[in-house]
Amino acid sequence: MKETQNKVIDIEDRNIPSGLSRRSFIKRFGGGLVIAVSIADFSALSAAVTQSLPKDFNAFVKIAEDGKVFCYTGKIEMGQGVNTSLAQMIAEELDVKYEDVEMVMGDTDLCPYDRGTWGSLTTRVFGPALRSAGAEARAILLQMAAEKLGTEVADLSVNDGVISKKGSSGSITYAELTQGQKIIKSLKGKPKLKSPSEFKVIGKSRKRVDGRSKVTGGAKYAGDIRIDNLHYAKILRPPSLESKLISADLAEARGIDGVVVIEDGDLVAALHTYPEVADKALRTIKAKWDTPKNDLDENSIFDHLVKNHSYTRVNEEAGNLAKGEEASDQLIESRFLDGYVAHAPMEPHSATAVVEDGRMVVWASTQNPFGVKSELAGVLGMKEEDVLVKQAYVGGGFGGKSRNGQAVEAARLAKKSNLPVQVAWTRQEEFFYDHYRPAAVIDIKSGITQEGKIQFWDYNVYFAGSRGADVWYDIPNHQVKSYSRGRGEARVHPLNTGSWRAPGNNTNSFARESQIDIMAVKAGMDPLEFRLKNLKDPRMIRTLKACADKFGWKPIKSPSGKGYGIACGTDAGTYVAEMAEVEVDKETGEVKVIRVVCVQDMGLVINPQGATIQVEGCINMGLGYALKEDIKFKGGASSHKSFGNYDIPRFSWVPKVETVLLDLPDEPSQGGGEPAIVVVGGVLANAIYDAVGARVYQLPMTPERIKAAMV
Repeated sequence: MKETQNKVIDIEDRNIPSGLSRRSFIKRFGGGLVIAVSIADFSALSAAVTQSLPKDFNAFVKIAEDGKVFCYTGKIEMGQGVNTSLAQMIAEELDVKYEDVEMVMGDTDLCPYDRGTWGSLTTRVFGPALRSAGAEARAILLQMAAEKLGTEVADLSVNDGVISKKGSSGSITYAELTQGQKIIKSLKGKPKLKSPSEFKVIGKSRKRVDGRSKVTGGAKYAGDIRIDNLHYAKILRPPSLESKLISADLAEARGIDGVVVIEDGDLVAALHTYPEVADKALRTIKAKWDTPKNDLDENSIFDHLVKNHSYTRVNEEAGNLAKGEEASDQLIESRFLDGYVAHAPMEPHSATAVVEDGRMVVWASTQNPFGVKSELAGVLGMKEEDVLVKQAYVGGGFGGKSRNGQAVEAARLAKKSNLPVQVAWTRQEEFFYDHYRPAAVIDIKSGITQEGKIQFWDYNVYFAGSRGADVWYDIPNHQVKSYSRGRGEARVHPLNTGSWRAPGNNTNSFARESQIDIMAVKAGMDPLEFRLKNLKDPRMIRTLKACADKFGWKPIKSPSGKGYGIACGTDAGTYVAEMAEVEVDKETGEVKVIRVVCVQDMGLVINPQGATIQVEGCINMGLGYALKEDIKFKGGASSHKSFGNYDIPRFSWVPKVETVLLDLPDEPSQGGGEPAIVVVGGVLANAIYDAVGARVYQLPMTPERIKAAMV
């Protein structure tokens, strides 16, 4: 497959890209065959998902005159590898060479509307519709070939984009069929997708199409864009998120040769063609701020959250808690704490903006280019068709690049100055403005019988949300409540918060799987035996047993001193089970993760190598939130300015990771970008307890907290 900068299409709105009519679309793309596909007719999508989308939208597949297949999607590539797996899907259903597929991603002029790349939705939601588009395109091309060759469709076969008449030498290529045509066609009925037995491309491991360019430095990110007369912006930042600008003395900055100083309401910036000069000018600005007193910090935040919730929701309930408590022989009450965690992507937020022919053109490191387009139109007072967002590669998102402050800043400065402007946040700005994974508290009260059966489960989660809090253990009497602030009410968190890879599920799975292990210890049972005794979901039982088999689990009663842990969970439609082996230094409290086995039930796996890489990435990223990453702050100001005092996973931390993807080709594909990370906190907490008998109730499980728990 030809390596491209970052070109792809997604399908999430029937409207052809905002500001681009069908006539304009055809004119823009020239000769070729364009296929329109309706999501409303595709039954493989769950009702919950289709109800949240417009009734239909266009997935465009263009067959060019030279045989290349262009696939356009609003989805973006941020390291998860969908530019490879989506190409496999369209190549499979269309019967073309994988190498002939060009993905065109995230360009708001060229691609259909998409709400954003998050939630591990690309493969499980967009994927089936894309496959349907490929199957429909193939069927239409066969009809056209039948007319050209004077035969019936049933007498034709297709391979690598060449349609042949059975029993004769007659053939015609896709390129020959589409040459010079500018039409949109669709079928009345929907063709059947290929069965797993017919797969040639899907299910086969493929190397990342962008791998070489990324390791050689050829890949272009938003901060790599270079335009004539490009000005780099350095922006005046407040000392706290709560600070308000009173005044700014800009005289000295304006006196520096070549510096352009912009003052646009609350946005004050120095621009120059050299970033060092812009930075020098910024440091001359004398600003006065009004910063309210706020004594909240990483220690007091938890009581603050519990005391200041204003909205309660019952997420799930069954049976009767009072009867369940009465039927229990042992009761266990626990409180689990989880602090703020940064996204800390390798690429900080960046954006380049320029006004061209009356249009605002922006390259942004973003997970939702159409969201940027709409936001910029509103902020700038422009029509949406006058804003174009061009997608570059994104160097890690994890939910953090669904907020686009840097794009707004760059566009405002470009419009005000009438200059090309680039805003690239420093690492300090990245930590300051990051929308952290929210701090949270979880209170659990549960009960078991003498036989080790869970009788009741009273689960209360403050400010993490309910993702991952659903009850899939066999507990007859249970209730799950979530607590947050009411819509429109004052914020409770002193820091910005938002989605962080599998939002809330990391926190909930840590609390749930820790509590399950605590009950297993109280029951005097092996933690695997206890889980299987209290499970009835066949998918989870199958996944957990496969993990035990791969790990070579032998029954234990914790703490055994071996350092073995178990945790299981669900996310993005995928069932995941992990087992880990750790060593704990009793003198220092330091944890060394030796081995992790991860088994996933994720249905049909499009690219096994890509899915395996996602599992490995999840586990290694999970080591950070589980063991080290802890935001220190005072009021609305983070104490972190660089990786010098924010400890993310290092190469020396990496354990042996063994991944098993259950072979389920007849099951629908599920999400793979997030599930493996959700149980890392839980599996390590349980392994640490098994190693040294220390139960740690707060993430991250730092050496200091482990040592304190050992006393």
